[in-house]
Amino acid sequence: MDAKTTNTVTRIILPDFGKFSAIAGALLIVLGAVGIFLPSFISLEITLLLSALLLIGGIFWLIHSIKYRTKEWTEWLKPALLLVIGGLMVLYPMTGIATIGLLLATYLLIDAYSSFIMAYALRHNKGWFWMAFNGFTSFVLATLFLIGWPASSLWLVGLFISISLLFDGIALFSIYWVQRKYL
Repeated sequence: MDAKTTNTVTRIILPDFGKFSAIAGALLIVLGAVGIFLPSFISLEITLLLSALLLIGGIFWLIHSIKYRTKEWTEWLKPALLLVIGGLMVLYPMTGIATIGLLLATYLLIDAYSSFIMAYALRHNKGWFWMAFNGFTSFVLATLFLIGWPASSLWLVGLFISISLLFDGIALFSIYWVQRKYL
């Protein structure tokens, strides 16, 4: 990034990092810290939130299908799937957590693979090691998920998300803290 772009980004983005950023950052830090100590609780809450979103989406699609009197069975498939999957996640939250864990492990394996491919392509350039390190980290995290799956999902899903929330909060609060004299 050149100096002109940096100045433009600084002028446009940083004024928005006011007191709200400090409050949001502090709340994310607290939520992330609580989640690190109670990862199973966070996993359960994430599963229930996701199931609620699926149920609400299913209801909206069902209303849409009823309102437009669609006769094709494919038009009814989406609301049915959303309602069934959301309902099953409410009835069987532990299975929902295990499923989310498996999806995260799959994502991490794909991320590891793509990072290794990119690191190999960049191997003659500076910084290639960081991409390889990212791939190794993603592979280790996926392995942690898969070794103890499905039982490990109960605490790993909540732990990983809580760590992410904690670092998001630290980043927001840090940017506010550094920029507060300019605000």
